[in-house]
Amino acid sequence: MSRTSMVDQTKMNRIFFCGDPHGRFAHIVDAVKAHRPTAVVLLGDLQAQRPLEQEFASILTMTEVWWIHGNHDTDSDADYDNLFGSALIDRNLHGRIVDVAGMRIAGLGGVFRGQVWMPPAPEKFETPASYMAHCGKGNLWRGGLSRKHRSSIFSVDYQRLIGEQADILVTHEAPSCHSHGFLAIDELARNLRVRRAFHGHHHVPVDYGDQAERLGFAAYGVGYRGIVDQDGNVIHTEENEAA
Repeated sequence: MSRTSMVDQTKMNRIFFCGDPHGRFAHIVDAVKAHRPTAVVLLGDLQAQRPLEQEFASILTMTEVWWIHGNHDTDSDADYDNLFGSALIDRNLHGRIVDVAGMRIAGLGGVFRGQVWMPPAPEKFETPASYMAHCGKGNLWRGGLSRKHRSSIFSVDYQRLIGEQADILVTHEAPSCHSHGFLAIDELARNLRVRRAFHGHHHVPVDYGDQAERLGFAAYGVGYRGIVDQDGNVIHTEENEAA
């Protein structure tokens, strides 16, 4: 069952951050039509059932749609192709910083995996090319990196953001304020000097307000099919149907 927060309906929330949709997008479409944000940013595990531009066809003239990928976006060929083969491929924020609705947003999609890099341990493979050189031809997919590891975080993507500056960091993995989070996400956020960070992956919505002083930035776990605005106000939340 879903519910809508008591946020002032007259307020224009310029950016919506959307937690793991897992193939369902109607709540995002409805929220855009109701609130008309300038942009929405999806925090991974989209698992679009058709090309992403088709999922959002009815709102593409109303708002900008941006995204990072999650671990489940490489579960199947269809999950991968409907996202990375979509007409919205240029809206992928992974490993870069983009001006979105007047805010500089840095993105880091995917998850840490022990076969590649599991902080705080050193990376085993810095780049996809170095992994492919050691994994054997049987592990390749479509002549390149295995599909699974196309949602693994390689340190080259992380390092690409180091030394830059942003207002907001979006990740699929959580910072250390989550029990399954990573200090590496904290360190990236502080290096970027962001004011806020939003993550998906863990499905339970959390406002880590009591951790802001320790972290050096405000952090929010958006939750399963949840939506919050850039100030952390809850726009939409759903009961967690999938762990």
